[in-house]
Amino acid sequence: MRYRWAVISFSTSVTLLGATAGALGAAPGGGVTARPASVTVGPGGGTPGTSKNFVLVGHDPLFGRGMNAAATIFRHFVYIGNRTDGSAICGVGDPRGPGANCPHPHPGVLIEDVADPAHPHVVGEIGPPFEGNTGITSREVRVWPRAKLLVVMNFRCSSVIHACPRGTDKLFPFDLAFYSLADPVHPTFISSYVPTSAAGLQVKPHEMYLWQDPKRPGRALLWISTPELTSDPAVPNMMIVDISQVADGGPVTEVAEGNWNELYPNGGSEVTFQNDLYTHSMAPTADGTRTYLSMEGGEMLVLDTSAVASDSSPGTVINLNNDLITDPANRPIWGNPLPGCLKACPEGHSSVPLPGRPYVLVTDEIYGTFTDPTFGCPWGWVHMINVSDPAHPQIVGEYKITQDEQPFCGSPADDAATEQFTSYSSHNPTVLPDLAFIDWHSGGLQAIDIADPANPAQAGWFSPTPLASVATEDPALSRGPNKVVLWSYPVIRNGLIYVIDIRNGLYILRYTGPHAAEAAGIHFLEGNSNLGGAVRLAEPGGR
Repeated sequence: MRYRWAVISFSTSVTLLGATAGALGAAPGGGVTARPASVTVGPGGGTPGTSKNFVLVGHDPLFGRGMNAAATIFRHFVYIGNRTDGSAICGVGDPRGPGANCPHPHPGVLIEDVADPAHPHVVGEIGPPFEGNTGITSREVRVWPRAKLLVVMNFRCSSVIHACPRGTDKLFPFDLAFYSLADPVHPTFISSYVPTSAAGLQVKPHEMYLWQDPKRPGRALLWISTPELTSDPAVPNMMIVDISQVADGGPVTEVAEGNWNELYPNGGSEVTFQNDLYTHSMAPTADGTRTYLSMEGGEMLVLDTSAVASDSSPGTVINLNNDLITDPANRPIWGNPLPGCLKACPEGHSSVPLPGRPYVLVTDEIYGTFTDPTFGCPWGWVHMINVSDPAHPQIVGEYKITQDEQPFCGSPADDAATEQFTSYSSHNPTVLPDLAFIDWHSGGLQAIDIADPANPAQAGWFSPTPLASVATEDPALSRGPNKVVLWSYPVIRNGLIYVIDIRNGLYILRYTGPHAAEAAGIHFLEGNSNLGGAVRLAEPGGR
């Protein structure tokens, strides 16, 4: 699938007040391009081996395998997926290639013991025949602790950006694999599920959010993005499935699905939206009644999922096509409005609500020009969106780092390798009421003070010292001079921050900057589930 990410072109490194680029009024794709907003710039994060307001507690290079994917935690074990596969294919640009001269060591889901956070170490691996297979990446992982259930999302990885062999979804199939964690070091395979729509169509997953019903803790649902470049309302761009019975050998049951492309201007035309309109990811509120959709070229929408949360139609598949709260014509728009933009195209990657506050933090992501000539500097950053009126979300503030500033583009620091093979782009956030931790690719881990959403400010950063070499270099993200690629949703466990660097492994950190007590008081929190402290934080006075 093609990825594009949103950016806005500002050329100053200080806070800007006033309208963004473009005249006030409707954009060609709908919405309003200009609005009062402030833009703040964090100077730190883009230089490897630097940090501020973070203490390194522990690190494991994970065999120096490179290409690490998402992480999830159960008790004192971390489960870490793999961005590549079990082949020996040389990635694009690898001097050992082309061909199968580049073994991918430990290609499965690694199991890390963090009982002593200062000395994390691998104690196991889920390998073939279930994980670590040729052509398939274990890209996403979640744990439902109540049922001791591990969920691994598997799908075909790319021959271009993941160093995998060429193939098809039939040759390298996709599914969700479920494992029992009764013995956390030796997970036992239970079953697998291929996302299948109400019409019987198998649809490829991309990201997932795990939701445990606060009123019925024995009920667990997965929100699954199934990005499809179509406006056919019968082909879902998002599905919600019930996994409550899986640990006991029961089935996965579809609860709801939706596709909102046809509601966009011109019916979501692939020409108008440059083959870039689909649901990339989503995050519901802790109570599940609203869901914030990141629509790639369609920015961000608010969806009513109260019927899902209340289980109002048990035994049926709820059609969410007409349940948008935000009409796409009223969506918040940033960057150069589609169609036809060559740079700074609007993209939404992750949309995560601030607990207990009427705001959503949206990240944009853009790779280097290796993946698309319209990509590269100025990459993508954060938009703070006021959703107190969810029918008319408003951008109130933005945050980026120095490398996202227009003057960086084409400067000596933005050399050819950086422009092609690096990304100084926001990616995945874990959000507290006043503080956000965001993995920012080569911008490291960013801590952002969001106490005033209209004026987000850098509260700290951590950029590790890269390993001297790894078994598999990321063809798209680490062939440039900056060898740092922070990627997955940070996980907070017992006040410590757990992050994955695609290239350099697992890092365990203590945050010491503004609002440090807010992070230190968290037993468990992650940006892609409502587990741990999420429900409490979302309640009035829950900080």
